[in-house]
Amino acid sequence: MALIETLISIILILVIIFIFARGVVIVQPYQQGLQIRLGKYIGRLNPGFRWVVPLITRVEKLDLRTQVVDVPSQEVITKDNSPTNVDAIVFIRVMDPEKAFFEVGNYRTATVALAQTTLRGVIGDMELDEVLYNRDVINARLRDMLDRETDQWGVKVERVEIKEVDPIGAVKQAMTEQTAAERERRAAILRADGEKRSAILRAEGLRQSMILEAEGERQSKILKAEGERQSRILEAQGQAQGLRIVALGSRPLDRRAITVLSLDALKTMANGQATKIIFPFEFSSLIRQSAKFLGLAEDQLPPMEEGDSSRLDDEILGAIPRLEDVREILADVQRSVPDMPEIKGKEKGELVETDEPAGPKTLE
Repeated sequence: MALIETLISIILILVIIFIFARGVVIVQPYQQGLQIRLGKYIGRLNPGFRWVVPLITRVEKLDLRTQVVDVPSQEVITKDNSPTNVDAIVFIRVMDPEKAFFEVGNYRTATVALAQTTLRGVIGDMELDEVLYNRDVINARLRDMLDRETDQWGVKVERVEIKEVDPIGAVKQAMTEQTAAERERRAAILRADGEKRSAILRAEGLRQSMILEAEGERQSKILKAEGERQSRILEAQGQAQGLRIVALGSRPLDRRAITVLSLDALKTMANGQATKIIFPFEFSSLIRQSAKFLGLAEDQLPPMEEGDSSRLDDEILGAIPRLEDVREILADVQRSVPDMPEIKGKEKGELVETDEPAGPKTLE
């Protein structure tokens, strides 16, 4: 009997230990426990070592950390009827454990399903180009819509990210062709702009060149005209000086000398081969003057005053040097040149070089 009592005691102790162990609950720091006893919610269990009534109490643990929910890829038709495969990632956190457990069967599954339907509606209201270029707008709209719907479940949607937008094959090929056409259009615009700039620069350079050429031609014409003007002025001055010299030289001449010059001019004109001769002066007066010069007697000539001939010779031909003047000039030359042989004069104006044995040389 004692053995049986001992075995019963041991069994009772083991049962008691087992029942006590079933009531021990350990809640992690990032978890929140919900205590349900006999179908009735008792309250929360904070993190740590907790003991509940075993066998009749069930504890549900909920993770309060941010969780990543992957929204599976689905085919969405955009506003411009472009089928596109879209998937996303949703970041959620349980804010109210009671609502997350009692208001929805599985908040993760419910969040994924809601994200799929919301994503389909948002993408369907946008064109494909907007979907590709406005991902931030889509993310913000999805976050606001999901957060508003999941608030009644005690779940907060912190962030939504479109992971991939993949148009189907035909649409992708059309987009590739569109991109290629757009690039060709931009290249054509750039080429046209470059050609326009090049044409503008060429025209500007041609204009500058024409301006410089015209300026150079203008300067050249000015310099040429200035040179011609100076040449004409100098030529006219030379002609005027020549006429003055002729006038000064012809002033002492009388009518007879002018008549001789006129006859000489007629002789020169007659030597030509022309059949017609035009006399630019009064020919009859010249004939009368010539007849008077040739036919009159010496006593009928106008008297010439004494000293007129020598005065005319001195004024026109200059003074004729005498023999004494020539000797003085030679003496001056001999004094300036020491090695020059002495020149002696003889009677009748002869000049003899005495150092040479040859015959004497005279200067009359």
